[in-house]
Amino acid sequence: MKNIKLPNSYGGVIKMGNASRRRRPYMVRITTGYEINEKTGKSKQKYEIIGYAKTRTEGLQMLADYHNAPFDLNNSSTTFREVYEQWSKEKFENASKSTINGYRASYNTCTLLFERTFRELKTSDLQKVIDTCEKNYPTLKNIKILFNQLYKYAMKNDICNKDYSKYVDIAKYSNKNPNSVERKPFTKEQIDIFWDLSDDIYYQIILMLIYTGVRISEMLDLKKENIYLDEQYFEIIDSKTENGIRKVPISDYILPFFKNWYQSSKIEYLLHTPDQKHFKYRNYYDSYFRPLLDRFNLDHTPHCCRHTCISLLAEAKVSPTYQKMIVGHKGAMSLTEKVYTHIDINLLIDAVNSIYYPESIKNK
Repeated sequence: MKNIKLPNSYGGVIKMGNASRRRRPYMVRITTGYEINEKTGKSKQKYEIIGYAKTRTEGLQMLADYHNAPFDLNNSSTTFREVYEQWSKEKFENASKSTINGYRASYNTCTLLFERTFRELKTSDLQKVIDTCEKNYPTLKNIKILFNQLYKYAMKNDICNKDYSKYVDIAKYSNKNPNSVERKPFTKEQIDIFWDLSDDIYYQIILMLIYTGVRISEMLDLKKENIYLDEQYFEIIDSKTENGIRKVPISDYILPFFKNWYQSSKIEYLLHTPDQKHFKYRNYYDSYFRPLLDRFNLDHTPHCCRHTCISLLAEAKVSPTYQKMIVGHKGAMSLTEKVYTHIDINLLIDAVNSIYYPESIKNK
């Protein structure tokens, strides 16, 4: 592309060294003033970098966008996470608990964006969250509302100069889930495979999900301070629904897995990466869950583990009340069921001990 002569004091787009190794090799900068060289008496332009571009054309567009709608350069590196934290500090001050939990649930689906520079996000980045999060239409609406709120806040505070959230498309998912993978329980034969491989700590996680029925986010965010190994249960203390806050029993057969992870963890969370970092969903799913299942050509999702637990509980004729208490089911409890919400945890442990386990495991 032939270089375009830009107006004085407009700024420029500069191709950096080692361009072939850079994802965005073009530096976009604006002129912020001039300084005088004391020795030569000549003036020299002072610059501020506003971003980086994949092509010179994209860089020129960024430069034009900035001059049409300038933003605060002090906020030029603010991340999606930081915008959410700043916005939520204001928003949550007078919000109800259910509203706060709803926004947090939407935010937790956006792990792909957490460390991205907010101003550099485009429609395609936001749309990727919608297209890959495996949520139903009402949840997608809530995610888009969160995007709208964050962009409104960011533009008000000169963090960005364009609202890409209004271009996010959720209408195509109005009658279906965005992910076509059917949520189905694992068969007993497939569960047996996981038990055969349970010396592997990452297959242990799959069994921990199956036999507790917790959501993948609940397991990844479980802190050691909320686990009671001697009493064989743990507490879910943060949920977007009232029934989601609960005590979850740990069966006799998976208790050793919880102990293994508890003892190996040097951080506040039960589960952790090999370098002792908090597991994020995409990291766990892409690097562990998906490869483990691909070995056997299984197309299940982490949510299928929860669905498997519910199916095993029903097959073992565990009472519907106990089932709801164990998995924190969103279905409304009857008045009678609510009376028993403080039931002895040992009865729930008996319930999860009664469901299917391979004979080789039960006879150990």
